[in-house]
Amino acid sequence: MNAVILDCDSLGPHDLNMQALYDLPLNWRVYGATSPEQVVERIADADIVVTNKVPLTALTLSRAPKLKLITLTATGTNVVDLAAAQARDMVVCNAVKYCTGSVVQHTWALILALSTRLNYCQQAASDGTWGKSPFFCLLDYPVQELAGKVLGIIGAGELGRGVAAVAEAFGMRVIYAALPGRDYGADDRVEFEAFLAMADVVSVHCPLTPNTVDLIDADELTKMKPTAILVNTARGGIVNEMALKDALLANTIAGAAVDVLTTEPPREGNVLLDSAIPNLIVTPHCAWAARESRQRVVEQMAENIRDFLAAKTPARALPRV
Repeated sequence: MNAVILDCDSLGPHDLNMQALYDLPLNWRVYGATSPEQVVERIADADIVVTNKVPLTALTLSRAPKLKLITLTATGTNVVDLAAAQARDMVVCNAVKYCTGSVVQHTWALILALSTRLNYCQQAASDGTWGKSPFFCLLDYPVQELAGKVLGIIGAGELGRGVAAVAEAFGMRVIYAALPGRDYGADDRVEFEAFLAMADVVSVHCPLTPNTVDLIDADELTKMKPTAILVNTARGGIVNEMALKDALLANTIAGAAVDVLTTEPPREGNVLLDSAIPNLIVTPHCAWAARESRQRVVEQMAENIRDFLAAKTPARALPRV
């Protein structure tokens, strides 16, 4: 059987042990990166495809008659046309619970940096501003304590719950958003408009779907407290970028941090990559990327493929859409 990895270099700087994959009885072809124009050729005779961010559209899948298993090195599945894959009896697996520690750590690094105005304080210490203070300290950038504040979580899965667990150490109250149009049964969720009004910190951990595109837009930002901060380590497109820029410039909210953009990498720029925007932190989609997390992805891919070869349904196979 033939197996292809389309974007192996997206897993990092070759610091991982890939032996669990390469020991499988497969004919491997490994590509560091694959452009959209190269996908059809590279998967044409593949039985198994591994991809991180290379899109597999209905058209490209139709050109791969042997393909039976797609295993993603990410939790998000938006790069695969799931309906087209499943219509062709292809099994699609994603990675789950592999980067919880890394994302939780990164999310809290962003929350703490915004709450303490860390970037501004570091700059003031190094550019001479502190040295001009008449006192021993510099209080130009007020810090807000998190104790007693409300942490609002959008997405109560593995990552959202992981971020919420840390909030207890800071003495925060946690609430979860009830997204519009969703039935949560007996779950104790807060209606979305009330959620936005209550939260001092909003942290986004839901997937990008047609229902969550621009979930937080200009109208939603105006419903947040002017002292609130917003953190998105989920997917670009959930928070409208132009609306976020406008809100920060107008002091509608106090600060924001994003680890994701709508187009990645932002080769043609992005409205949020503007030094004039106050109290904004942008990191390059690296919240997931601790080496330990990336190694777990490799092990999960190997397990998915091993189950498939043994004629078992992989534990991480997605349900039919």
